[in-house]
Amino acid sequence: MHISEGVLSAPVLITGAILSAAGIGIGLKKMRYDKIPEVAVLSSAFFVASLIHVPVGPSSIHLVLNGLLGILLGWMAFPSIFVALSLQALLFQFGGFTVLGVNTFNMALPALIAYVIFYPLVKRKNLFLTASAAFLAGMTGIAIGGILIAFALITTGESFTNVAKLILITHLPVMFIEGIITAFCVIFLKKVKPEILEVIR
Repeated sequence: MHISEGVLSAPVLITGAILSAAGIGIGLKKMRYDKIPEVAVLSSAFFVASLIHVPVGPSSIHLVLNGLLGILLGWMAFPSIFVALSLQALLFQFGGFTVLGVNTFNMALPALIAYVIFYPLVKRKNLFLTASAAFLAGMTGIAIGGILIAFALITTGESFTNVAKLILITHLPVMFIEGIITAFCVIFLKKVKPEILEVIR
């Protein structure tokens, strides 16, 4: 779900950078010292998961785990995803530095939305409700991320309309896979380390 350099228009790049900077600022403000190792581990998970690309036409698909990051980190998903994307751009030229703001926003905002909607349900004692909410959080992260990427491309130019549609279609199976992974991880953490599900509001 990385948008490469040289694709988006300047207004889209600037808007993405401003919005991401605001999200990162709020995320850093909410980050306690004892949460830094958890943020680092989840940044690493995001880094590895989104590094393995499967080519599909002119685009590619990969795991993102932004729904899981949202449930576990809330606003802190912004700096966590920003660090992972920065390292990918620096080490492997995935995405790029000029689109870092847009790519961060496209993956971190869905994480935050998943947190706002599903975190209260994940905290409930009912495991079925927790698993269902985590599954939907994983799906939501991919679905909204795909919509934001499509919107960024279409806003840049109508010539990207078909690419935007392809991105949305190819990520439908990824939505279900991410939902299953997120539900499994959240249920596992709730059983073995429930305190990790405490997020600063």
